[in-house]
Amino acid sequence: MQKQLSILGSTGSIGCNTLKIIEMFPDKFSVRALAARNNIPLLSEQIRKFNPDIVAVFNEELAEELTSALPADFNPEIVYGIEGYKKAAILESIDMVVTAVVGSAGLIPTLAAIDAGKNIALANKETLVMAGDIVMKMAAEKNVKILPIDSEHSAISQCLEGYRKTDLEKILLTASGGPFLNKSAEEFSLVKPEDALNHPTWAMGEKISIDSATLMNKGLEVIEAKFLFDVPHDMIKVVVHPQSVIHSMVSYIDGSVIAQMGIPDMKGAIAYALSYPERLPLKQPIPDFAELGSLTFENPDLEKFPCLDLAFQACSAGGTMPAVLNAANEIAVHAFLKCHISFDRIPVMIKKTMAQHTVINDASLDEIIEADEWARKFVENLVKSGR
Repeated sequence: MQKQLSILGSTGSIGCNTLKIIEMFPDKFSVRALAARNNIPLLSEQIRKFNPDIVAVFNEELAEELTSALPADFNPEIVYGIEGYKKAAILESIDMVVTAVVGSAGLIPTLAAIDAGKNIALANKETLVMAGDIVMKMAAEKNVKILPIDSEHSAISQCLEGYRKTDLEKILLTASGGPFLNKSAEEFSLVKPEDALNHPTWAMGEKISIDSATLMNKGLEVIEAKFLFDVPHDMIKVVVHPQSVIHSMVSYIDGSVIAQMGIPDMKGAIAYALSYPERLPLKQPIPDFAELGSLTFENPDLEKFPCLDLAFQACSAGGTMPAVLNAANEIAVHAFLKCHISFDRIPVMIKKTMAQHTVINDASLDEIIEADEWARKFVENLVKSGR
């Protein structure tokens, strides 16, 4: 029996890899809904190939452009805006929603999907960073599975499988260290967007690549892991592992450490989420350990990469602070990509924003969204003023 899927963020890196897996196993999966922001040429190709029932885009103008781009024999329902994304997420026929959109845009449609009883394959870490308590509580109430697509969180869930949660001592979240692991902090002011986008081991979208370069990506993953695995943040340790062969590890109270390993490719984590508890015969190569020779590890340098430390601080503060951290980071990263600020200003702007925020504990969804909007405006004003 085919699993019916909705892919939110179908034209991004995760979305495209998800569709490749679906193509490999047409007897197991069918695409009923697609959603993307504005890549109309690629989206129209995906519609021709997968023939979904409904397609969502960012706005009405893009919806009209997509309608014009499609041949007459393809006529999915085309919707737009946040209500359109929600409609694509709650379609009655679907079993699972793959949330692969970038940034805070993933939160509302993912909550709508959970409320509708759809299982979630989650690649959008911001959903849990912003509203982890609300999301996980609703998932429990609706008996919905949240299956992580991030390679690190997929690795952790695999390492926990079959073991007692009460025996868990630490989650060891691995980080490649990004493209600037061996660059001095004094050089960061000279970093150009093209330098930061050149990741040494992973092929990712622009925003995630910059987050990897600042180590904010790992910080967001710490917050996500706290909610996903229901552990305090001091049970999570980040370990820099440049080869990206060990995707993450867990340690148990008897000193045992379980690691999940593989080549640095997202298809394994995506397939595991789509097919859980089964494994799909992807025919992925295993790491050539003899060729690798050695695997190395080191502690992250929090002075050189303050974004990771800021994420731990936000995780510790709780409440609305992680949402503020995330929003400030999104605007600062966008400003850097547009060459409006230097690379080393990203953590400075995030720190200033966090310092001006009064945390709201047990926040409602509206309060979280208000905190998110406040932080965005605050950083936008910092960028405009050159501070």
